[in-house]
Amino acid sequence: MLLPLLRSRLQGELLAWVLLHPDNPSSLSEIAEAVGTTVPTVKREVDRLQEAGLVTSSVRGRNRVVTPTMDHPLYRPLAEVMALTFGPVGLLREALTPVDGIDEAFIHGSWAARYRQRPGAVPDDIDMIVIGTPDRDELYAAIEAVERTLRREVNYRVVSPQVWDADDGSFKTTVSSRPQVHLIGGSDD
Repeated sequence: MLLPLLRSRLQGELLAWVLLHPDNPSSLSEIAEAVGTTVPTVKREVDRLQEAGLVTSSVRGRNRVVTPTMDHPLYRPLAEVMALTFGPVGLLREALTPVDGIDEAFIHGSWAARYRQRPGAVPDDIDMIVIGTPDRDELYAAIEAVERTLRREVNYRVVSPQVWDADDGSFKTTVSSRPQVHLIGGSDD
């Protein structure tokens, strides 16, 4: 529902990962790890993208490395669309992983609902919960960098694990009963 033009959410995540990392070529195994799939699946998708001229690949050592074809006429507009649709998961996960003190982080709200294929309007912002005790300045800097790339606001709430575990109020009940997309820790089951 984020971008119904694509065959699958996986295709969107893979395309977003490659297009949004033009300065960091990724191996097939790095892409597979980033989007949570297998190397053969990534190879098939990369072959399709290469056939369309959207990416190029080369061999470095034993690895096939993929980069976007930045001079392709569709690169810039497609990268912008991918940032707005499938970019948040990979970019937020990548930005939050090095921040110490995060036990769990997940996207919730309308963006998570669209990601989980619930119909509705394209969200204007992204809502996120961070459970832990991260350095607030480091967290702010990480999120601000992602907001610049996405050109959309990330509304986040930091909650200590003790407060989150003890909360039996309506906010936690509401958030927990609706779609979530886990970035660090937790499970989307």
